[in-house]
Amino acid sequence: MRNRRFLLVPGIVVGCVFAFCAALFRPGYFSDPALVGALVFLQLLVGILLKYRELFFPALIFVFLLAGATVPAHDIWTSIRWLVLGAGAVAGFVMWLRSHDRPLGFFHLIAFACVLTAVLSAMVSAYPEVALLKSLSLLLLFLYAALGARFALAGREARFFLGLLLGCEILVYVSAVAYFVLHVELFGNRNSLGVVMGVVALPILLWGVLIGERRAERYRRVAALLLCQLLLLSSYERAGIVAALVSAILLCVGLRRYRLLFVGLGLVLLAAPVVMTFVPLPVADVADDGSITSRFVYKGKREAGILGSRKTVWGRTVSSLREHPRFGTGFGTSATAYDKMQIGEKFSSAGQFTREHGNSYLEIVEWVGLLGAVPFAGLLLLVATNVARVFAWMRKTGTASSPAVPLAVFLAGALVHAGFEDWLFAVGYHTCVLFWTFAFLLPDYVRAEAATRSRYFGVGYPYPASEKHFGVAANAH
Repeated sequence: MRNRRFLLVPGIVVGCVFAFCAALFRPGYFSDPALVGALVFLQLLVGILLKYRELFFPALIFVFLLAGATVPAHDIWTSIRWLVLGAGAVAGFVMWLRSHDRPLGFFHLIAFACVLTAVLSAMVSAYPEVALLKSLSLLLLFLYAALGARFALAGREARFFLGLLLGCEILVYVSAVAYFVLHVELFGNRNSLGVVMGVVALPILLWGVLIGERRAERYRRVAALLLCQLLLLSSYERAGIVAALVSAILLCVGLRRYRLLFVGLGLVLLAAPVVMTFVPLPVADVADDGSITSRFVYKGKREAGILGSRKTVWGRTVSSLREHPRFGTGFGTSATAYDKMQIGEKFSSAGQFTREHGNSYLEIVEWVGLLGAVPFAGLLLLVATNVARVFAWMRKTGTASSPAVPLAVFLAGALVHAGFEDWLFAVGYHTCVLFWTFAFLLPDYVRAEAATRSRYFGVGYPYPASEKHFGVAANAH
């Protein structure tokens, strides 16, 4: 803190002198809205970086959400997100060098091997410049997740996850107003709504209900959870619904809360006819017979089959892989990629455009080839292994108040969802940023449990043993 103040005072003095000279000798600068806006943004970014541990992660996710939402000045947010991510990666690296609080391990070695593979694939790409820039974005994300995010979370687990819960509640209420009241496609399309509600908000809110200590707190989260459920069903996004179901099953079975699971499934069956009555399918030219199966399983296209909308895209991906089997088409540059329309527009990707139903796992093999996919497969296997270890621990202890639980529950649903949508390695997409941040956080708590053999993940690492996590006793539920 003393060093931070020591640097802040000269910075303020230099800034004031610069502003005075600019106003005196270049007054026209202050009449340019773009320049004034850039200066204001830089001031905000510096302020956020000075409070890195408390403010940077919420600011990063907020900017990426705006970049993928239907909001004014969308193009500006699309460009700003890269500056914010780069600043967070560099600042996190500097802070990590000073503290060495969280050492790097095998997981991080495999992750940076993936970045090297992405760079090598760019050398054989038909769009080498774009592929290199996409690889740079992956490097920045992995740097932030491995260094900055882990540094910021150390010793602040309770505040971080309670803040995450509050952010999910706010997101659900804002989305409800946008979709149900204003009839605005806030996230660009219904598929993105399904991702935000099914993959992100619903599992986090369900976990929040389980750890709620005060009755009013639990009731508030239950209300947000039910509203989230309605939003998810109204998206008719089958992959998001399946991902939410997987996360809920993992959490409830792991904690032996079978009654809660059955009650939740019953509420879904009751809510589905209500949604069918008031929310039509996003696509108008469908043969809908009005049944739940037709709406939520076939989306009005029974003759095409359950995977009818995905077979064509998956087939093109396989065909492309056959043409470039060893080193792929270059990271982020295939014709079926999430950002495919941006290949000719340098380093920008728009999250609000309608996506094709790709497959993240097929897509990364197409991008980097069969040889390049080896480190990516190893990284995903490590993530899945960590999730399985948390599930086994939950079954053994029956507690939900560990920081590892929300991370694992979110990652489990996201891994399932990524098999039906192509966002897992699309760094410009907000859920991709959230996924890899959480994936890099989870090994710390898995390692801690193995080292201490205690009842909780994280006890003694990075904070001292306690009978309470998030203010909830171990036997509260």
